[in-house]
Formats: sequence, structure tokens, C-alpha cells
Amino acid sequence: MHKKEYKGRVVVFAGPSGSGKDTVLNKVLEKSKNSLKLTTATTRQPREGEVNGVDYYFISRKEFEEGVKKGLIPEHNEHAGKLYGVYLPDLEKKLKSGKNVFGQVQLIGAKYLKKNYNAITFFINAESLTILEKRIRERSNLPDEEIEERIRIAKREVEEEALFYDYQIINRQGKLDETVREVIFLLEKEGVRL
Repeated sequence: MHKKEYKGRVVVFAGPSGSGKDTVLNKVLEKSKNSLKLTTATTRQPREGEVNGVDYYFISRKEFEEGVKKGLIPEHNEHAGKLYGVYLPDLEKKLKSGKNVFGQVQLIGAKYLKKNYNAITFFINAESLTILEKRIRERSNLPDEEIEERIRIAKREVEEEALFYDYQIINRQGKLDETVREVIFLLEKEGVRL
């Protein structure tokens, strides 16, 4: 696939569990009049208050696998037995509207979006692995084995995957506004019209 030209840009936010990547993405989005959030597809069930087509496209495993075959879900991964992936119809529709599209995706999705949509990529991280682990444990009411799995994945992401991203941003405890300002500064430097 060749890179397509759109007025808006694709911006990827990634990072380990507990890094605050979703919060940073949402705060930057709040400050932008020209950006929309990428809605990805998943096979998991909606949680209370989640809306289909807004939070995720909630689809069956069969629909998801058909979407992969048809090229509508060009990248995906499996987490805790559920599939998640970039949903091209959503991305294309939002880009065609002339808006920037901000997405929170895993490394495989970031690589796909960088290659095919010239995405600007941010890796959001905490000050240290110790703080990440503390955040994961504090905010989670998950079983111990799932918490340990999240910590293991977070360590791998920080130690092995972070170097792929254009920008590595430290989201310091209590300094969210500074983190958001730094991301906005870098986006403006990249020529993104927020």
C-alpha cells in the first residue's frame, strides 16, 4: 500500500499500561478543534457506558476475522483472548473529513500507521519501571496473574519497543499539564494543525 495524502495527520500514542497514554491522548484531543479519536475494533464485550462506534467497534470474532481477510483490519493483536485492531473504515472516514486522527495502538499498529499513513508516533512512559508497576497495581482490580502479565508486558515495551517511536515522552506523576504541553509543542513543530 502506498502512503495516501490527506490534510489531516495520523498521530499515534502508545506506551505501557499505567503510563497515562490514554489520558494524555484525551487531553491533547480536548485542546484540538481539528482532531478526532481513532475508533478501533475489538471482540471483547462493551463495558458499562461504552458505546459501539464511539469507544470501539464491538464485533464478533467471526466478523473480526472476516475484516482481517478483507483488509479492513490491516493490523491486530490479541490480548487476554480478545482481538483488537485498527479499523480502516473509521480511519479513512475521519481522514477524508480533513481532520487529524489520534489513535492509541500497540507497536504493530504504530508500525503499520507510520508506513502507510506517515503517522507521528509518541511513546508515553512513566519516570521508571518501579513507578509503572506501582500505578498498575494501584489502579487495577484485576487478578494477580493478570497484573503480573501487564507488568511483564510493560517492561518489554519500555526496554525493547520504545525506540521505534518518533518521540519518547515521560509523563511524570502530577505533571500531566506539562506532558500535554510538550506533546502539543512537538505536534505543532511537526506542522500539525490542531
